[in-house]
Amino acid sequence: MSLKKRPTGAEQPSMLGALKLRLPFVHYKIEIPDVLQGAILCVVPLGITALMTNVLGIPFEIAVAFVLINNFLYLLHTHFGDPVVSGWITAGIPLYVAFLSSYPEGDARILALIALQITVAVLFLGLGIFKGANALVRKMPMSLKAGILIGAAISAVMGEFSADGRVWTMPITILSGAVLGFFMLFSETAAPLRARYGFFRFVAQYGIAIPFILAYGFGILIGEVDKPVVEWGFTSIPITEIINNYSVFGLGMPPFEYFLDAVPLALAAYIIAFGDILVVDSLFKNADDVRKDEKLVFSPHRNSIIVGIRNLIHGLLAPFISLSGPSWTGGQALVINRYMNNPRRAMDSYWGGAASLYWGMTIALILVPVITFFKPGLNIGMALTLLIQGYLCGYLAIELLDKQSNLERGVAIIVGAILATKGAAWGLGVGLVLWAVLEKNWFAERESTAKGGRQDSDCSDDTAIENS
Repeated sequence: MSLKKRPTGAEQPSMLGALKLRLPFVHYKIEIPDVLQGAILCVVPLGITALMTNVLGIPFEIAVAFVLINNFLYLLHTHFGDPVVSGWITAGIPLYVAFLSSYPEGDARILALIALQITVAVLFLGLGIFKGANALVRKMPMSLKAGILIGAAISAVMGEFSADGRVWTMPITILSGAVLGFFMLFSETAAPLRARYGFFRFVAQYGIAIPFILAYGFGILIGEVDKPVVEWGFTSIPITEIINNYSVFGLGMPPFEYFLDAVPLALAAYIIAFGDILVVDSLFKNADDVRKDEKLVFSPHRNSIIVGIRNLIHGLLAPFISLSGPSWTGGQALVINRYMNNPRRAMDSYWGGAASLYWGMTIALILVPVITFFKPGLNIGMALTLLIQGYLCGYLAIELLDKQSNLERGVAIIVGAILATKGAAWGLGVGLVLWAVLEKNWFAERESTAKGGRQDSDCSDDTAIENS
């Protein structure tokens, strides 16, 4: 149990003032269901190793070490006051691969990725420190917010079902896992079953971990998934090799033109990541409405600063092809779902679940037997995560548009469709033009000023009459 107790309706205790440092067993208790769920879902971050080996030429063992470093950095969020279950800027991965593929194989691609990741870091740090992220979240037109979410939803689902998508690598296995996962997380039938039967409550608290295990086993039985070859040992991080071959300290800083090339893609990556910020902002508001015993405070500028620090560390030491993003939507849904569907006695604090998920995943990534056992199922975990992300982004977009005008709904659909098919920069650009041409009433302020002026004149006349 955690030693620090919170008053009902307050924030979970922390230390170091504004840094809001929270430590396991002191400020939150370890949640075993989330630890186990995280351990099983280590297949999700491991899925990126295929791209790192194919695109960047990084050996599998080094790629796993990069994933482990990435997982340790995730813990910065939940330990320094940011409640998100952090992740990558996932929807932009095809864009990053295309960008890197335009450079010759070898060190040039590593340097291009370093330039991109440092540029993204500067963007996040700047918007975070000067609180630009808060302004974007609060002041962006609702049509653009919803459009970004719609685009993210379409992109996530389209990517999995495209001709070369993960679904078709093992269709029966992945679709079976998706049906089970969606049923346990979102079904109207599952909710009363969880309330009535202990078995369903037990299964539901593990989110998509149980559907993944069942789908993985089923896939092996029907021959869609290869049988695992288990190896033994612990994952090592060969620091000297990484510094010499993959960091700015060994390769030097990228040429200036690499940074110039990276700027448009860095902006597109931030636009995509902004959709994740919108999602978690909505999820935490929903959680606060359900769980009145704890107050969750999400600060976009704190989130942006920590994301910037993670990208900077990666850019300098261990460039990571998926980039570091604000949130892992699939993992966030698992923790939020368990938190909202359990009373305080079953899950004392949200922070225990969010931190425990990544403690479990990080510990699993240290164990080579776990990595090799789940290695054949990497596509299953990644596909389930992205399909859940698509579902969440979709319904949150519709929720944002619930009280908006038909004009705003139409703009949102167009923005989402263009973003999904032509990329984030096109989507946002078209959205801004449509907002300026269709939604913005450029004469409203002038009319308001004119009315105010007439009222002031009337008042002055009345005053003059009274004085006379």
